[in-house]
Amino acid sequence: DSRRPWNNYFKKLVAGEFQDIKRLKKVGPPIPEKGMVFDYVFLTKSCEWKPWMALNDSAQVIAPKAIPQEVIITTIDTVRYSYLLELNIHNEIPTLYCGPTGTGKSVTIMNVLMKNLDKEKYNTIELGFSAQTSANQTQDIIDGKLDKRRKGVFGPPIGKKCIIFIDDLNMPAKEHYGAQPPIEILRQLIDHGGWYDRKDNVWRSIVDVTLVTAMGPPGGG
Repeated sequence: DSRRPWNNYFKKLVAGEFQDIKRLKKVGPPIPEKGMVFDYVFLTKSCEWKPWMALNDSAQVIAPKAIPQEVIITTIDTVRYSYLLELNIHNEIPTLYCGPTGTGKSVTIMNVLMKNLDKEKYNTIELGFSAQTSANQTQDIIDGKLDKRRKGVFGPPIGKKCIIFIDDLNMPAKEHYGAQPPIEILRQLIDHGGWYDRKDNVWRSIVDVTLVTAMGPPGGG
């Protein structure tokens, strides 16, 4: 577990206990001594450290007829990962959730997309990768749900942002040279902001789009 050594190092660093390293003067107030730094979130508006569970200001109520598979029990992890995902979305930072099957990655992401985001400002595109998914299929699905802004520029309706959620990102089969084409087309979207129209080889710039993905351990399906 690397968290504890890093926690001890970071607290000493902030406190100025390393003589050969300048103290981080801008970090304040001090991190609480109880627990680890991972147990707290820094709230910029009030300029204070708060436990993650303090962000959940109401008791959880489960409806009597709720489907067990769809119930999300509030824990420090669900609060933490939901907060960070929402923060990344608002700042248009692509996000990858990686972890073993059955740990709640997709459910946590969908909960944020469906309940925490303003429907008037955000659209969502949902894709699920499999071993048979191709780069062309991925490109066609995304292109089919975007509007033409102007010549060569595509995106969600004007005034909105689009979140593309891709589940099972690791699943596409590898090609001869070891790459996974659907992932490569997404890499191009992130790195270059678009891709070529395969019919006429004209560049399509894609704007106001943020990728959110989830995957299990690396490897093809």
